[in-house]
Amino acid sequence: MTTTTPPPVEMIGRELSHRGRLGPADREHALAAVQQDELDVVVVGGGVVGTGAALDAATRGLTVALIEARDFASGTSSRSSKLVHGGLRYLEMLDFALVREALRERGLILTRLAPHLCRPVPFLYPLQHRVWERAYIGSGIMLYDLMSLGGGHSTGVPFHKHLTRKQVLRQVPSLKKDAMVGAIQYYDAQIDDARHTMGLARTAAAYGAHVISRTRVTGFLREGERVVGVVAEDLETGQEVHVRAKQVINATGVWTDDTQEMVGGRGQFKVRASKGMHLVVPKDRIQSATGMILRTEKSVLFVIPWGRHWIIGTTDTDWTLDKAHPAASSKDIQYLLDHVNAVLERPLTHEDVEGVYAGLRPLLSGESDSTSKLSREHVVGHPVPGLVVVAGGKYTTYRVMARDAVDEAVRSLPFRVPDSCTEKIPMVGASGWEAAWNSRVRTAERSGLHVARVEHLLRRYGTDTDDVVAIVAGDASLGEPLPGAEDHLRAEVVYACSHEGARHLEDVLARRTRISIETFDRGVGAARPAAELMATVLGWGPDQVDREVENYLARVAAERESQEQPDDETADAVRLGAPEVVPIR
Repeated sequence: MTTTTPPPVEMIGRELSHRGRLGPADREHALAAVQQDELDVVVVGGGVVGTGAALDAATRGLTVALIEARDFASGTSSRSSKLVHGGLRYLEMLDFALVREALRERGLILTRLAPHLCRPVPFLYPLQHRVWERAYIGSGIMLYDLMSLGGGHSTGVPFHKHLTRKQVLRQVPSLKKDAMVGAIQYYDAQIDDARHTMGLARTAAAYGAHVISRTRVTGFLREGERVVGVVAEDLETGQEVHVRAKQVINATGVWTDDTQEMVGGRGQFKVRASKGMHLVVPKDRIQSATGMILRTEKSVLFVIPWGRHWIIGTTDTDWTLDKAHPAASSKDIQYLLDHVNAVLERPLTHEDVEGVYAGLRPLLSGESDSTSKLSREHVVGHPVPGLVVVAGGKYTTYRVMARDAVDEAVRSLPFRVPDSCTEKIPMVGASGWEAAWNSRVRTAERSGLHVARVEHLLRRYGTDTDDVVAIVAGDASLGEPLPGAEDHLRAEVVYACSHEGARHLEDVLARRTRISIETFDRGVGAARPAAELMATVLGWGPDQVDREVENYLARVAAERESQEQPDDETADAVRLGAPEVVPIR
């Protein structure tokens, strides 16, 4: 009797990566495939919940399409605080179930699902009072740590510890001496949200989902009262696309109410948008070996390590204006600067700010006027036959939201469907990550890249780094830094188009990389070199390259001008002055 040796985990990861390509030809194939036969499920919305739902459905053996109007993670899922956390403030609100669930998901993402994109990050909680506050906050953080043990797997982060004022100042020399009497240091995790969401879309494609971006759902197919599919427009060609499906899942976040209106009648629940705004400043502007969490009069403020930068955020204000491009005003920026400067020895100024971004949280609408008190729990509904709606929640619990939405959808399918298995499914680039990291010196020697470059690639692409290295092997010039954004290789732009579904310059500069918020010129210097590299994969001519660059420069100019406006209304009006991305026709 002969036995077959299973392939190593690394080879399984390589096969997934190959099947999960989202290049131009893959998009064309997906567009043709979804119009041929009735599918089991169509997911509308390419944010973290939508991509998670597509992956959940595909790994249950269902036929699936994922349709996104813009780019993957182009809304809320690329504009978060980049944290995977349980939420200490929800613990203070006695929402133990939400915190426990989020901590379990944090452990899964850190240790199994996306270890290449997610890593532990320390935070200091400065204390203002000597006795009662240390006992009060300390007991809460201890409970936080203990609750993270209940998931049946590694927490992925160290336990908290108490620090004296002297110990705090050793770790954070930039902190004012009178800003605290001591501190508690605890750990959460951070993630590149946009790359993670895009990775979920690729993983869904690897398991058979038809994944299509830049295609806007304009209506629903109906048979009587029942929804039997969607009508969409391919924004790149203007073609109308009809996709029939047994069930449609609406996972459109802050656009939930708009999508529900397409089927007529009032939805089962309402979603309210809350704007969260963040600043990005260089690492050397704050001397600290740890992140910080500070209380404000409304919520909490994070100072988050982010590579060679800090992210400072967030605000929490009601937003009723344009949902696609929420604008940050000068008032928002000053609010964050004032609060962080209250504890810094050397204040930050507007000149220290490299990047600014604002995102909208989809909160379940309640009676409170304060968005910070609206629910972060999610709900799933079935407003009409054939249509499932999922809304609310927080980034960390995306997998649970996706699972619950698919659970609701499959109840109406005429055959038995297996339970969700996504807690066991690493995303592309994750399988064999530790082995790849341990071999980084050999990879550097083999590729001719500096080991620091290889580490950068491994933290962004995981085991898919081999694919990027292969591009460099085929053209040594692509191993050179991208002009205007030297932290990135030219090959990363090519890979973003050939494998990661990037269709426009904004997709690359704002989401496949973070050039738009990590350079003082907001990516202006990198725009043309990046567009010319994209042209080699996407088949652009000189006119399209020019249009892409002009569009991106207009976007940056509008954002800069909006950030000088005094309030939301004027900032929104200015930001809307920039055009949407230009279709390739």
